[in-house]
Amino acid sequence: MSETTSAVEVHGTCAKGFEAVREVFASHFSTSGEVGASVCVIRNGEVLVDLWGGYADEAHTKSWTRDTLANVWSTTKGMGALVIGMLVERGLISYTDKVSKHWPEFAAEGKGNITIGQMMSHQAGLCGPAVPTTSEEMCNHALMAERLAAQKPIWEPGSCSGYHALTVGILAGEIVARVTGKTIGTWFSENVSRPYEVDFFIGLPASEDFRVAEMIASKVSGMPSSNLNPSQKAALANPAPDALVPNERFWREAELSSANGQGTASAVARVYGALASDGKIDGKELVKPETIAAMTALQIEGPDEVLGMQSRWGAGYILNVGGMYGPNDEAFGHSGWGGSFGMADPKTGLAIAYTMNQMGAELAGDPRANALVAATYASL
Repeated sequence: MSETTSAVEVHGTCAKGFEAVREVFASHFSTSGEVGASVCVIRNGEVLVDLWGGYADEAHTKSWTRDTLANVWSTTKGMGALVIGMLVERGLISYTDKVSKHWPEFAAEGKGNITIGQMMSHQAGLCGPAVPTTSEEMCNHALMAERLAAQKPIWEPGSCSGYHALTVGILAGEIVARVTGKTIGTWFSENVSRPYEVDFFIGLPASEDFRVAEMIASKVSGMPSSNLNPSQKAALANPAPDALVPNERFWREAELSSANGQGTASAVARVYGALASDGKIDGKELVKPETIAAMTALQIEGPDEVLGMQSRWGAGYILNVGGMYGPNDEAFGHSGWGGSFGMADPKTGLAIAYTMNQMGAELAGDPRANALVAATYASL
């Protein structure tokens, strides 16, 4: 990323003892090419850090505010996983249910025994479409659900994980639709966003476009482009990755719980703050502690066919590996292409979230994100 020497004013609040987080956040505008960003830290329900700064557009004409929404790519998956977990808690589904119990067409091509737990932990072998697919088609839920239901798995389901970069959003969305009669974005809005004041959208109304940050592509591509195995080709190249597609209305309005969530860092942290402690937001129960345990119970671990790295998956959440979410094995969360992330650490009651519009090169492990996590733990 290009460097800038212009000073950027950082706004918001920072509790005593957490000045290091503010310093690291502010430094990214001068050393890491940050354009606009927000970071929020919550511990045991208390907001310790809530900072923002920079610009919501590449031309630096629109200031980033606390209410600026950003496309968080795969950080959205944590919200989709929450919806599935809430449906489990309400008895509408179980992680051990076969997907085909609720979606009979899904049983085609030997997929009849795939469970919802396996689907959410990237074991279904449907990490990408079998036919050439555009970004516009990926945003057509009905079309993609029909295609994936008819598709043969790339590997034996349950034998390994392979990151379903976009398709897990279609799969989760169809389960939600089958058991609730509502789209995943509508259900999320009615059961999470509105009642708990979580400023996050899976499917953004045009009326909110004025708050959305313009996404800016990294100057360096971090996506693998050569020597891809079949799983990587399906997941990471079909459709071809486009860092600027979030600036298009068709993308924003889709309800793709794998990649097109729009939200603030404080909203993401509010959700993970509940998951890091007693499941409550402002004293109101979001999910029960046993539901959090079920959502984050280990489903599979080992080398991931798509990511090419060791992975530990819960039911839609990345379980901490390699210190990605700090020093504690109990931590979990989800990160997004380009740098955003949300995480919870039940051992410390800690939640951290970060959103930005200048995408980094990394598919995972963005240096800015890593530095914010490290500074937060150093402040405890």
